[in-house]
Amino acid sequence: MSAAVALRQDFTADDLRRLARAGRDAGQGRRLLALAEIYDGGSRTDAARIGAVSLQTVRDWVLAFNAEGPVGLIDGKAPGNRPKLNETQRQALARIVESGPDPDRHGVVRWRLKDLVGWIYASFGVSLDESTVGRTVKHLGFRKLSARPRHHEQDPAALVAFKKGLPFAVNAIRAGLPAGTAIEVWWQDEARVGQKNTLPRRWARRGSRPSAPKDQRTAHAYIFGAICPEKGKGAGLVMPRCDTSAMNEHLKEISRIVDPGAHAVLILDGAGWHIAHDLVVPDNITLLTLPACAPELNPVENVWQFLRDNWLGDRIFTSYDDILDRCCEAWKRFVAQPWLIMSIGLRQWAYRL
Repeated sequence: MSAAVALRQDFTADDLRRLARAGRDAGQGRRLLALAEIYDGGSRTDAARIGAVSLQTVRDWVLAFNAEGPVGLIDGKAPGNRPKLNETQRQALARIVESGPDPDRHGVVRWRLKDLVGWIYASFGVSLDESTVGRTVKHLGFRKLSARPRHHEQDPAALVAFKKGLPFAVNAIRAGLPAGTAIEVWWQDEARVGQKNTLPRRWARRGSRPSAPKDQRTAHAYIFGAICPEKGKGAGLVMPRCDTSAMNEHLKEISRIVDPGAHAVLILDGAGWHIAHDLVVPDNITLLTLPACAPELNPVENVWQFLRDNWLGDRIFTSYDDILDRCCEAWKRFVAQPWLIMSIGLRQWAYRL
């Protein structure tokens, strides 16, 4: 039998018992108590009995403790099998997932795990099952998410140009106003709310698909909404239709909410009733049109999503009057929370003026 290895001398039995009481690793605590017995003059056999292990295991504990101290008695994570994909191959997988499939070349419009399994085998000759590929893709930082709709005729360069040019456009409007006039940047849009309602996501048990009533009647109304995120203000009306007459009424409402002596730059899309020849724009408002096919630039789109997800969606409206009441109630609850308007509406690129 090999000679007993002496314990390091910078600890005592009391030190080890105190560490065992304070520690959260049960295995480490058991080993510390076993080695404390040796510090008290006990035999290695006594230490093995306390630790419920063999003498050779006690020797291994002593060597680990001498080398690393109490940390050396914590179980390390097993290294596991060597990954079948090396780092270069994993990065190639990340690039192909990021870029998405080519429908003509790959035969699919979105990657499924079985498609990635085939791509990995064709590219590297490595055979993996779908569960392994799924774990690898998640480890690379990918999750299966819903794509945000984008109009097929949208010009990405126009979106970038609008964001970069917004401060100059606002400053040009400011230059035509009396000196010292405060500027408020507002956003405007409309949303249709009706008996053919939306069904928001809800919590449900994994593997199930919850059901909800869906009305097929067609009564509806429109919320005309505008927000000034920087001030936490909003102005809205519920109207029976989208036309120039309704827009004129909404402009009056926005004009009333603008701070006295201030001027509003109202950013909105190019709908016909926003640019009609008989549109009456109040003196304290200047209209600024968004690029075509770019609703994602308008934070009021996120307001509609919030209202539907929390207060308007998943309802059966009994009548047109019920639609009006619910829409008015939802808008009043929204504008009563300025911090919510700020949270949803503020865009860093829009308020660096």
